[in-house]
Amino acid sequence: MFKGNAIIGQSGGPTSVINASLAGVIDAALQSREIDRVFGMRFGIEGVLQDFLFDLSAESRETLDRLKTTPSSALGSTRLKLKDEHFEPILAQLKRYNIRYFFMIGGNDTMDTIHRVVEYAKASGYEMIGVGVSKTVDNDLFGTDHTPGYPSAARYVALSILQGGLLARDMQRVDQYSIFQTVGRSAGWLPGAAACAKRHPADPPHIILMPEIHFEKEKFLGAVERAQKEYGFCSIVCGEGISYADGTPVSASQTVDKFGNVEFGAMGGTSAAMMLHKMIQDQFGWRGEFQVTESLQMCAADRAVTLDVEEAYGCGKEAVRLALEGVEGKMVTITRVNGKGEPYRSGFGTIELGKVANAERPVPREFISDDGLFVTDAFLEYARPLLGELPVYASLTVKKATC
Repeated sequence: MFKGNAIIGQSGGPTSVINASLAGVIDAALQSREIDRVFGMRFGIEGVLQDFLFDLSAESRETLDRLKTTPSSALGSTRLKLKDEHFEPILAQLKRYNIRYFFMIGGNDTMDTIHRVVEYAKASGYEMIGVGVSKTVDNDLFGTDHTPGYPSAARYVALSILQGGLLARDMQRVDQYSIFQTVGRSAGWLPGAAACAKRHPADPPHIILMPEIHFEKEKFLGAVERAQKEYGFCSIVCGEGISYADGTPVSASQTVDKFGNVEFGAMGGTSAAMMLHKMIQDQFGWRGEFQVTESLQMCAADRAVTLDVEEAYGCGKEAVRLALEGVEGKMVTITRVNGKGEPYRSGFGTIELGKVANAERPVPREFISDDGLFVTDAFLEYARPLLGELPVYASLTVKKATC
């Protein structure tokens, strides 16, 4: 292998554990003989273009230790879509800093950035190794059992439904329904996680709407009415990207980002939860409420899962190990290595960057109930080991007093 410097960037939305992956890359790189210095991109690839890099080699041990459990994106993030004119100045900067190891933490678009930058460098005769570290709360990256960040965000959702469900149950004489919206443009992994809070049929949630299943208004309203009659209230969880059969988002937003993705809840549109709220109110005349927590699911360090932190850190270290062995053009994946019925255990694998950049991983149909309004036991078997134990709260024995 050749000696040189390493650079690391973060891109897209953060997670509660994205900085654990950053810490893993830094620690492994600083311990290597081949890597002299470690630089961090300020605001992702924009930091390279604008010559704004952090010298991570100069950070104190105390700071690096705390980084592992610090939320948000410590380097700053970006959603810049690379254009042809960006590649020449990017390569010039990488040469200037003698960057031979190129790492980025992110999702599909980030893996595409790594792939294109490294391929351009190769075509220009510059030797550089690029490895990606997976990240997204959506859990929709192709080729991995789950992504670092998903377990903690899933726990955030499950705890919100568990605790908010008690409120909904006890306030049913005031509000007959509640709606909780999760992030997740095209995959229902996060709304599905809400089911981990449910222990009994009456417990929230009663309905889970996932982007994989086309939304049917009449079917939905019928399910709401049945739940309210049976339990006195209805608890609904929806993914932000739910849409009708013709592809129209329930949110009815017309705003898109630089990658052409619909901006749910953006100015000029509304949220899916708000639209569902209006449907129920118009149909039944009930009072209800909705919660749209947006990016809080991405940065709630107080609800982070220890397993998630350790796996994220391990992914960062694994990326450096692979790069030093000459493995490039790959993204680090998490594999589930335990047998059925055995305690959860995980390992690491790889997948080509190009495959990740051009594919998504929706929730499998066998994880979704036949009516499309909930998840199956197979989903719960997949998700529950990732979230950790949830608290058990008291429920009074309902027994009417007599004189």
